[in-house]
This record gives sequence, C-alpha cells and structure tokens, in this order.
Amino acid sequence: MKIVILGAGAVGSTLAALLSEENDIVIVDNNSSALNRLEEEADLKTILGGCSYPNVLVKSDIANADMVVAVTGSDETNIVACMIAKVLNGSIKTIARVREASYLRGKTKEAMDSGLIPVDIHVSPEQLITDQIQGLIDIPGSLQVLEFGTGQLNLVAVKAVKGGPMIGHEIGDLKDHMPKVDTRVAAIFRKGESIVPTGSTSIEANDEVFFISKKGEATNVINEMRTKEDPYKNIIIAGGGKIGSRLAKATEGNHNVKIIEADSARARTISEKLSSTIVLEGSVSDKSLLHDENIENTDVFAAVTNDDEANVMSCLLAKEMGAHKVIALINNPAYVDLVQGRGIDIAIAPSQITIGTFLAEIEGQDVVKVHSLRRGAAEAIEAIAKESPSGKDSCIGKELGEISLPEGVTIGALIRDNKGKIAHDHVHLRENDHVIVFLTNKKHLKEVKSIFSPK
Repeated sequence: MKIVILGAGAVGSTLAALLSEENDIVIVDNNSSALNRLEEEADLKTILGGCSYPNVLVKSDIANADMVVAVTGSDETNIVACMIAKVLNGSIKTIARVREASYLRGKTKEAMDSGLIPVDIHVSPEQLITDQIQGLIDIPGSLQVLEFGTGQLNLVAVKAVKGGPMIGHEIGDLKDHMPKVDTRVAAIFRKGESIVPTGSTSIEANDEVFFISKKGEATNVINEMRTKEDPYKNIIIAGGGKIGSRLAKATEGNHNVKIIEADSARARTISEKLSSTIVLEGSVSDKSLLHDENIENTDVFAAVTNDDEANVMSCLLAKEMGAHKVIALINNPAYVDLVQGRGIDIAIAPSQITIGTFLAEIEGQDVVKVHSLRRGAAEAIEAIAKESPSGKDSCIGKELGEISLPEGVTIGALIRDNKGKIAHDHVHLRENDHVIVFLTNKKHLKEVKSIFSPK
C-alpha cells in the first residue's frame, strides 16, 4: 500500500516507522531535521514542504497513493490537505487528526460524514485521551482500560500488589476466588519481560497483569490482584484546556470535580459550560492552593496541561502532599518510561493512544480496533474471523485451543452476535466472530491477520 503521511511529529513519525516495513511510505513536513532523522531510521521517502500545498502533494505522488494520513499540528492544514488530496486523486482514502471539537459536531460533522468535506476518517486525540482517563477513574486500581466491540469487553492492566488475594496463587485459582466472574489473563509482564500465562502460572507482587473481562466485572478481578480500593469520589484536574474541560464534563455527574486553570478568561469560560465542577483560577503547582483544596483527600489528581514539565511537577507535588493517585499527560513519549513509577502512578502519551486508531483504519476492514499497550511495547487487536478463500488451513470451526498462534500471541475473548464471550480453549470459532488478540510482540501482527482473515 502506498501511504502519504502529512506531518512528522510524534504521531506521524511513529506511524511512518511502524508502517515502512510493509508499505510504500512518503512523509511530508516543513521540518528538515525531523525528516532527516526519519530517513536514517526507516525505509521511506521524505518531502520537504507545506503539507497542504498542491505542488508539494503532487511531488509526493499523491495521485498514485492509496491513503493520505494528515497529522500536522493544525486542524485546518489537515482538513485542507485532505480536500486537495481528493481533488488530485478521487479514490484516495483520507484520514485526518482533528482536535477542535466544534469541527466534530453540527453541520461540519454532517458535512464530513456525507463527504461534502472530504475527510473519510477523523480522529480526535482529545476525546481518546479523555476516554482513557475516565476509564482509569471508573475502575480504581487500573493502569490502562481499553474497550472492545461497542463496550461489551474491557482489556485492563493492573499492577499486582503484596496483600492481594491472588498473590502467590496460580491463575487457575481465579475461578475459585470469583465463581460468578468469567475472565482471562492475556499476558503478564514481570520485571519488564513478557510471560504467556497458563493456568499454572503464579501471580507475583509487582507483576503487570493484563486481563479481559465483561464490562462491569473488571473491578472484581483487580480486587484479587491488590488490596481493595473504594470508588473514587474527589477529582482534581490540573489544566482547563480541551482535555481538562472534557474530562470534567464526563466525570462531574458522579464525582466531586475541581479544575485548576491559570488563564482568567479560560477559567470563566469553562465555569459557565460545566454544571457542578468547581473552577479554581491559579497555578497547578501552587502548594498553598493544593493545600487549601484538601489535596490529601483527593482520590485522583490528573495533570493534563500542554506543558510536560508542569504536568510532571504538579503530579509530584500532589503525590507528596497526599493525593492517592496521580496521572500525568506527557506529550514527549521519550519521557513516559522515565516518570511512571517514580512518584507518578500513570503517565499517558497522547501519541500512543492516537496511533491505534490510525492503525485500525490502515490495517483494513478486517481489523476493527488496534490498541497500543505498555507505551507501545505490545498491542491488542480486534480482528474479524473469515473463512479461507481456498478452504485450506482455515481457523473457522476449530476450537480456540487448536489454533496455532505465534509465540507471545494469545486469544482473550470473542464478540459474537454483539455479545462478549471470554475465550476458553473449547470454544469453537465461527465466521464473523470478532477475535480479541493480545500480542506481546507487534511484529506478529501480519501473521495474526493472515490466520484470522486470510486473503
């Protein structure tokens, strides 16, 4: 597939590196140093110039491209670039990152959906990040919460802690501990190394455990891996920008929410739009302000400003002052591993959350979702099972335990007839089942696709 990527920022660069081995990639940007670095790291072609300029798109050979992915820092550039791309190549698929919420509602949303504005797929990072943090708030003790299907199943990561009922016990004992809850442990990461779990694998303290459960049952599993946490009530959001205000709106109905925003005009604007959220004007790293707002009684402190340093420092300060859980948004993915676990409970890289949505579109119609896990170290996908065209080596009709999978790949669950079903070895696979597959090594993605959706 020939793909033109517009924008060599964190998302564009990561996409280019991931896709360059199996696709013909051209990446366009006006930053020569970013393009030079990409040329050294991956097998791709770079074009220096404005991403929405017709002459630059012609130079990128857009007329022969199958897809254009516009991920510059400007919504307007991304939208215009998609429009120009359609003019130059009527059959090209256009995908754009669109941050501004007003583009995604009302008549402009209708225009995109109808094709009047020729953006075939629009991705909103702010909404994806909001959903991610909301999931962490809704499921206490979780490190990552992802949805499959239309929400029927959750893939959840949890850190096992000494004192949890399952510590020192085999995974097979989970059924005895929770006879009414059906779940499957998809993977365990121990001291940074992945373990493909079996029923006899023991859970150890500090293991990072990924499991799949039906919606609403994840908390039961988490409470087996660590001491029970009460539902979160008190939330402080540092930063009243697009993510902060969306997160407040999403959580204020069931929680006591406060937002700290430094800009007076912005603080007034969001206070008028929110119902019960208390908006505080001030610095997110103001120790006196945090003390006055009873930071020691805060269940979740989420720093979501556009400044990585402000997010890190405010989280460290909040944690030191007694906040139960602190979550920091880190735009530079290189910093995420440096800060998580060092005073910051969860660090979120927007590029890693966004990447999966783009990959799902790029992988084709037989891959519904792609989620990046452990800051890009692993992946979980939702693939549609199809009969082999030749009728040979088909997985359709086989028991899940009989399907030969690459090392480090496990089937976690199925979605059949819009219902979630945990994947036990005796379950037979049917055509059009949605298969939730966990990959500890992303290099196996192509092979997994060929198993479940052979061409």
